Amino acid sequence: MKSALLVVDVQNGIFGSSNPPYLSEDVVGNINKLVSYADISKLKTVFIQHEIPGMLEAGSDSWQLFSGLTLVESGIKIRKKSPDSFQGTSLGEYLEGSEVEHVIICGYSTDFCIDRTAFSAASRGYKVTLVDDAHTTHSKPHLDASSIIAHHSFTLSKHPSISLVSTETLTTG
Repeated sequence: MKSALLVVDVQNGIFGSSNPPYLSEDVVGNINKLVSYADISKLKTVFIQHEIPGMLEAGSDSWQLFSGLTLVESGIKIRKKSPDSFQGTSLGEYLEGSEVEHVIICGYSTDFCIDRTAFSAASRGYKVTLVDDAHTTHSKPHLDASSIIAHHSFTLSKHPSISLVSTETLTTG
């Protein structure tokens, strides 16, 4: 089964800001391990960049992939304007053209872009692996980031096509 790594919204304006996401250094470290693993394993790697007017303007420094992120020459970049990385993008066509049946998802924001992308991928028939220690978010007024991450990891893992693994399990298993 062909697999692809989806690195969602790991951008300067989020991870390089004065208010980075919860455990951002650990999460980026784990994402970098996943990118290296994907490269060594000859998996497709897709770097997805969110465009938000006034916040993550396409082409701006804040929109660029995070400077601490490991990039690979074989990786492709896809721009999106919705929390669902499939909506209005070429992601589905790219994965289908590459005969990918399994996606590994990591990045930002657990409660929006990660949740919507994982659910959308599963709904489209992909086997989905959510890397539990390689996605993050910010705390919200009603709930802290740790609880948000735990909640979304739990609920997503209840979908029959979505499994939850750690970076260590995936990269050494």
